[in-house]
Amino acid sequence: MRRGQKGRDSWERPARRGGQRKRQVFVFTEGKVTEPSYLDILKDQGVPLADEVPVEMHIANRRADSGRKPLDLVEQAIRLKREEDRKAKRAKLEAKYLPQVWCLFDHDNYTYVRDALDRAERAGIGVAFSHPCFEVWRLAHYKPVSGSFAGVCDGAADRLPFQRGSQDARTPKVVLPHQILGRYKTARKNAERMNNQHAAHVGKWDRDPYTDVHAFVEKALHIDSY
Repeated sequence: MRRGQKGRDSWERPARRGGQRKRQVFVFTEGKVTEPSYLDILKDQGVPLADEVPVEMHIANRRADSGRKPLDLVEQAIRLKREEDRKAKRAKLEAKYLPQVWCLFDHDNYTYVRDALDRAERAGIGVAFSHPCFEVWRLAHYKPVSGSFAGVCDGAADRLPFQRGSQDARTPKVVLPHQILGRYKTARKNAERMNNQHAAHVGKWDRDPYTDVHAFVEKALHIDSY
């Protein structure tokens, strides 16, 4: 994140005359490639929701080589949130400009996924969660998803249409603009239908398949479409 004069973050200083302050959103991602490449597309080509505070997004652990398991991400996010909350308090920010800290992680048969979700909720950390993996959200851009993947990510990844005999198959973990642009509303509809097939009493850590990335897109980033 850029530093302003005298070591202060640029968002701590008053917005320039005629400009508009942005709300800062910090995101910790489990993956080093897939989720960051997706977020970069949103940052460059997402369409902001009308009448909402503009958002400036930062991938907080883009260069990290470790600490990417769900519980590790949440602990890092909690530490950052405490720091950013102190800065916001000093800057006397209005509620609509208060920074948010989020984690994007999957089930992927990790141990303590439920603990990570519970810990994040108690600490005020947002989570965009997918089961079994982020590829479920990518797949929702193309088709409805039903049934179960039995916790195996390959089952979702193998159904991605651009994996078969295409140039995209050379970099399957990278989300490319043409794979998702113009498909957000379809993805959201398919994800909501998929999530609703599970009984209400089933915790989302046990819902397979499941994804709420669309809620993150709209709630955290104030993006309406892409």
